[in-house]
Amino acid sequence: MKAVPAFFILAAMLLGLPAVGVLVAGCPLARYLEFPPRTLYIEHAPFSWMAFIAYTLFILAVTGPFLQRALRHRHPVSVKRTPANVFPWWGWCGIALGLVSWVLAWNRFPWLSEYQAHTFTPLWIAYILTVNGLTYRRTGTCLLLRRPRSFLLLFPASAAFWWFFEYLNRFVQNWSYTGHEFGPAEYFLFATLSFSTVLPAVTSTRDWLLSYLSRSRPFQHFYAVKIPFSRLFAAAVLTASGVGLFLLGVYPNHLFALLWISPLLILVSLQALLRETHIFSPLTTGDWRFVLASALAALLCGMFWETWNYWSLAKWVYHVPHVQRFHVFEMPILGYAGYLPFGLECSAVAEMVLAENAKDRQR
Repeated sequence: MKAVPAFFILAAMLLGLPAVGVLVAGCPLARYLEFPPRTLYIEHAPFSWMAFIAYTLFILAVTGPFLQRALRHRHPVSVKRTPANVFPWWGWCGIALGLVSWVLAWNRFPWLSEYQAHTFTPLWIAYILTVNGLTYRRTGTCLLLRRPRSFLLLFPASAAFWWFFEYLNRFVQNWSYTGHEFGPAEYFLFATLSFSTVLPAVTSTRDWLLSYLSRSRPFQHFYAVKIPFSRLFAAAVLTASGVGLFLLGVYPNHLFALLWISPLLILVSLQALLRETHIFSPLTTGDWRFVLASALAALLCGMFWETWNYWSLAKWVYHVPHVQRFHVFEMPILGYAGYLPFGLECSAVAEMVLAENAKDRQR
């Protein structure tokens, strides 16, 4: 199973390179391993108009062609529509649970004080049920029903997946948690429960968006990306990503974006070197639908994450260097761009989990 060595190489690079980097730079490693993380030891760079404009122009340069093509082809091609299915009962349960959990998360009822900090997981269980219900209504099926065992495996995989980002965040401290104090065991348990909903939420949202993009000709026949000497290119990208991770904790104010980009580049590079299909493989024929659905799924989930986080008791706040201004909820507006590569990472990891489970069932 090629996915297994790829995962272990990825994990070793993510865990080892930032730690080795700060040790070589002479920084005390102990502060990066504090658990739960409470100490803010990185001095973040103040807001910079120059950096804000540069990041804005870069984001527009990357997303502009897609927005332009979407606007140019905003009138959908006439296709034969299948009859809509009835929204399932469990989808309605998701909506009801979401509304109740939202009210509980944003209020401070005395009788709920002991459990006030634990409203995140019910909110996202509700979201997952609801978005699967929406997919079922459009297509007559959804990941929850089509592959229930694989879908359930996404929950523990998601918890492990997000713990890697929590670890990388120790070296840049772009977010921190406030509102409730937990001991190490409680923190690990409650955080793991919350982290377990990330991949199921993003993957379910991706499938729902794909139900709209599946017949989208503009992005099915868009710009074809063919890289000559692809394995040599993958090796170069893998090396550059490794160097970036090595320097992440040494230059956190300059390299913080690598927290979101490096894991994706490393994983795709390893898959390319192993001659495996990866998330960018369809781009060789100009098919961008899966990539777009993955990126937009995380952005949509991000809007809900940031919305529900805003008035919750146990919450996170941001410390993003150079662009810490113009907040939408707790997030500085340019920070939402980080959800786009994060969605690709979610899809790449989710597909590894789903594919491995399918192989196990065939044996």
